[in-house]
Amino acid sequence: MFTIQGKRITIAADPAKATFTFTLASGAVWTMAGRPYVELTDGSVYYLDEAEMQCTERKTGTWHGYGADYTLSCGLILHTLVYIEETRDDIYFVNRMEGDTRGQVQFVSFPSAVDFNGTEPGHGYTVLPRMQGTLIPAGSPIRIWDGTIYERDAYMPMFGQVRDGSGYLAVYDTPYDAKYKLRDENVEPLFRTSLGFMAYPRKMLYRFFENCDYNDFAHSYRDYLAERGQMYTLAEKCAKNPAVERLIGAPIIHEGIAVHISPESDYYNKEDPARNDYHTSFATRAEQLRALRARGLEEAYIHLDGWGNHGYDNLHPDPFPPHEAAGGAEGMKLLSDTARELGYIFGIHDQYRDYYYDAPSFDMNNAMENIDGSHPYCSVWYGGPHSWLCATLAPEYVRRNYDEFERLGITIEGSYLDVFSVVCLDECFNPEHPMTRKQCADSRNECLNILTSRGIIPSSEETLGCMMQSQVLCHHAPFFTTNLGSSTAEAVGIPIPLYNLVYHDCVVIPWIGGKAIRGGWGIPGNDCPWIHAVLNGNPVYCSILADEGQVADVKEACAIAKKLAKQQMVKHEFLDDTHRKQRTTWADGTVVEVDFDANTYNVK
Repeated sequence: MFTIQGKRITIAADPAKATFTFTLASGAVWTMAGRPYVELTDGSVYYLDEAEMQCTERKTGTWHGYGADYTLSCGLILHTLVYIEETRDDIYFVNRMEGDTRGQVQFVSFPSAVDFNGTEPGHGYTVLPRMQGTLIPAGSPIRIWDGTIYERDAYMPMFGQVRDGSGYLAVYDTPYDAKYKLRDENVEPLFRTSLGFMAYPRKMLYRFFENCDYNDFAHSYRDYLAERGQMYTLAEKCAKNPAVERLIGAPIIHEGIAVHISPESDYYNKEDPARNDYHTSFATRAEQLRALRARGLEEAYIHLDGWGNHGYDNLHPDPFPPHEAAGGAEGMKLLSDTARELGYIFGIHDQYRDYYYDAPSFDMNNAMENIDGSHPYCSVWYGGPHSWLCATLAPEYVRRNYDEFERLGITIEGSYLDVFSVVCLDECFNPEHPMTRKQCADSRNECLNILTSRGIIPSSEETLGCMMQSQVLCHHAPFFTTNLGSSTAEAVGIPIPLYNLVYHDCVVIPWIGGKAIRGGWGIPGNDCPWIHAVLNGNPVYCSILADEGQVADVKEACAIAKKLAKQQMVKHEFLDDTHRKQRTTWADGTVVEVDFDANTYNVK
């Protein structure tokens, strides 16, 4: 047994069992009593408490702890280190594998989950970074599938739990090859291989708190990011790319030009083939923008889908020339010029992950390669059969394509690189262009940074923390619901703006839906997304056909977003037990209160 003493916390550790008890100064006690293990890809599981173990005390000038080495019966050795940093009582758990062969290990579970099972209802909750944020009250089994870090499962690499006022925040200090497993009410961190190997030490950080809530977790994680130079604010992004300033407080207009659905696509309509091919001309969209401007919308960001040769989600990464039947390059130039004349930002949808078989430059050698030499395959989207382009190759396609826009004289002021900030980070095993998940994130960021270097506002689908260094705008970042696409979906747990509490002043997050709308994609069926936008200091979408009243509603929400866009959200509160009345407090002193039942708000 070891006792590790911090300033305000004591750890009683049993290295033979890899269990830990944390006693806070207040007397609150938390335990890790699970059985850490190594799971192999053949399904076999090796528990650390069954392994041969050697333990030594470890100490430096800044931390105190112990190292324990576990020799498993399969021959693998797991080296572990547990210590407290003396400056702030940060507790680190480190594991490092020795002896694994490529593809041998599935997961390493160390440390085990903090025990939360049995916490009485009303005495605590679990905080998960699933999409915008989810709070699960104690006594409610967490009915969510296991999660992957840096995906819709976990926008941020952290989670936490509160019980009777005390709590802990868990942060994946090495997040790129990490997951979490949900066992009843326990959250178990897991680490997986990188290109088939446990190639580097994996590290978890735990911070324990007295008298805390989820706001404290958000502040602590934000501080963690700031100390590591990983906070990238909108103010800094505006300084780097002055075009971003025009985005602040602007509503989003999302429209398209052309659709072509391949017969091999899951979306192909066999009963009504005419629905598989249609378009609206660039000139028509330009006239619609003029009419919208006449109805009083002075500023906006345009997100234009389907401008390419075969329309939306086709031929990528080779979408040129612009859709001929809709007006071709001249028509697209007309639309871009019209938008800028009206004071609108002209942005487009683009794609550098889905790699279509019928793209002119398609070469399977450039596709991502799995560990067994196969390649990913998908035929869901409109363009039909495709694999995935290795992200390390994507930056050159971005440079080539935006050079082509310049050659055509089409001014692009914003670009949405689809799925980069929502789908899982990819690995590629092709020896010509191998790619770890971390390298995948770096390549995606490089693509967005190329846009920034050209004065183009970079955006993507949702909001992964690993993309915050480069991303300015997202399509949306709502809540996890029972059916994301249903207008009658129910919230999973209690929605909280966890991501906005950390990153509000770093990225623009719009909400889809007007004052009269209830529900929507990722919006609980009883909630108005427009009210969520006001509560969160975010802009809203505007239909290209919006009437004067709808335009007024859009401007009303966006005026609040313009005021608060560069402000940190300091606090979020529920004002009653129904969770329908809520309040946000901002760094400049602004307070926003909303009532989701009455569909009202007040800004102080």
